[in-house]
Amino acid sequence: MAALDGLASALESYRGRDRLEEDTFVRWVSVLGNAADQLYYPCEHVAWAADAKVLRVDSARWWTLSTALWGLSLLLGIVRSLWTVLKLRQQLRSPAAAFTSRLPRSKRRAVEAQIQSEVLTLLSNLADLANAVHWLPPGVLWAGCFPPWLVGLMGTVSSLLSVYQAAHASSQAVATSP
Repeated sequence: MAALDGLASALESYRGRDRLEEDTFVRWVSVLGNAADQLYYPCEHVAWAADAKVLRVDSARWWTLSTALWGLSLLLGIVRSLWTVLKLRQQLRSPAAAFTSRLPRSKRRAVEAQIQSEVLTLLSNLADLANAVHWLPPGVLWAGCFPPWLVGLMGTVSSLLSVYQAAHASSQAVATSP
């Protein structure tokens, strides 16, 4: 049943009920990211169950697969954020806006806030990706090469960025509610 919920979630992200303004590239990257996320969870559960001796399978393979799916999801999130920032910057600097009327101040601030949010998401995903690669098997990029303090720092940076974004979004919601 959970697999069907994951499929429904991925299809919903493609349909983009609340993402009508996004382009096709962003929608497909989002669908692929959702698919990686939905595949990650059962793989992680199988790895955990194998470690707990509930299942008789090699947990190392399942941990590697789940970490690779995590990394793929992060890479897709990075691509999505980079694309979105580029499109938003183009919107701010479009020649049409310069020759006609410039963007209204409120619209310009909203676009700049969205750019800031995407940059913070990008930084958070990069910190998490550094850790995801670290947890892959030795021989894959820098896997296993980080000292414990750096793994902790990357996780802390990612968490603090996420907490900041959540607090900022919450304060924005309060400020804009009647």
